[in-house]
Amino acid sequence: MLEGNRQAIQAWNTVLYDKFTRFRAIICNGLAVHGTYAMSRHSPAPGSRVVDLGCGYGDTTQELAKLVGPKGLAVGIDAAERFITTAKSEAAGVENVRFEVADVEEAVPGGPYDYAFSRMGTMFFASPVFAFRNTRKVMPSGGRICFVTWRKREANECLYAAEVVVRELLGEPEKGDQVTCGPGPFAQASCDLVSDQLIAAGWREPTFERSDAPMFIGADLDDAVEFALQLGPAGEIIRLAGKAAADRKDEVQAALRKALQPYMKPDGVWAPSSCWIVTATNP
Repeated sequence: MLEGNRQAIQAWNTVLYDKFTRFRAIICNGLAVHGTYAMSRHSPAPGSRVVDLGCGYGDTTQELAKLVGPKGLAVGIDAAERFITTAKSEAAGVENVRFEVADVEEAVPGGPYDYAFSRMGTMFFASPVFAFRNTRKVMPSGGRICFVTWRKREANECLYAAEVVVRELLGEPEKGDQVTCGPGPFAQASCDLVSDQLIAAGWREPTFERSDAPMFIGADLDDAVEFALQLGPAGEIIRLAGKAAADRKDEVQAALRKALQPYMKPDGVWAPSSCWIVTATNP
């Protein structure tokens, strides 16, 4: 395992898995709009072999399996074993789905694959060029990659609105010896950066399409505040701040309620989200 990714994998296998599972309905349903749109725009061919990078619970892997049909195969890969355990359980009986625990920064198991996909998985690579290069190695000439990644944080009020108020109150806490998710959700917001990463890994013709949609972040304001307290950049600041955050809990919650109030709708709390759908071809 690459040292730069060791702590991130530990985080995804422990504290982040627990938090993601607690808020799974919000996370998976919220992100699905971007992932489904990406698959509709750049679908794998029926009968093809696809790999799903950073597959998490495997819901995207099962969607890909439906697209490639019974003659195709969808393989979900994640470095966090607990996610793969859940994915295998939930996909039991689906014959054209497989799951593997692997760090794609070291190697992509299986292959060859005709198509690679990722929904919000590539931003957390400590060494994305390694991961993109390893993916390309198990694909033929003409193979395609398609992944969804957040655009700039300011365009994603679903996460940024909470981050702003929490950072104003708690500042930038020291990481210390605590594990973190890796580079973070907005690590690939720059088209220049990501296109350079892909080209350095040997891919060609990188393209970027915008996907904008309101994202569901809670059934009501209390739900949305609790989500912000636990996950996203705001939740990470609060976790790293520890006692300092606990001592100001009431103040933080009040500030979050005020920040998220404008996004209340009759059917829940919906805030703007914006992603890049990135594609490239193996020459």
